[in-house]
Amino acid sequence: MGKRIVNRTKKILGVLLVVSFIISVTATAISAVEADHSKSNTGNKGLQLFSTEQLAKQHCPTDIVVWLNLPTGIYHFKGQRLYGNTIYGAYVCQKEAGQTGYQAAWGE
Repeated sequence: MGKRIVNRTKKILGVLLVVSFIISVTATAISAVEADHSKSNTGNKGLQLFSTEQLAKQHCPTDIVVWLNLPTGIYHFKGQRLYGNTIYGAYVCQKEAGQTGYQAAWGE
C-alpha cells in the first residue's frame, strides 16, 4: 500500500509540474502580446489607435473616423467593404492617418 501512495503522489506531482510549466509559458506569452499591443497603440508613427469607433470619435470629434488596415497602411471609410473588417486594424482619425503617411483605399 505504501508503494501505491508513492506512485500516486509522483503522478500528481508530475501533473502539477506540467500544469505550472504551461501556466508560466502562457503568462509569458500573454505578457508579450499585451506589451506589443500597448506599443502598437502609440507606436505607429505617433498615430493613436482605437479599438472602437466611439473611442476614436471621442478623440477627434470634428474629424472623420476611418478603419486603418495596419499591415497595408491603407484606411477605409465607413460604408466601404473593409471598414472594421480586417484582421489587424484599428479605428483612427483620418487627418492623423494622412499626416502620418497612411493612404485612403482606392476603388471600393
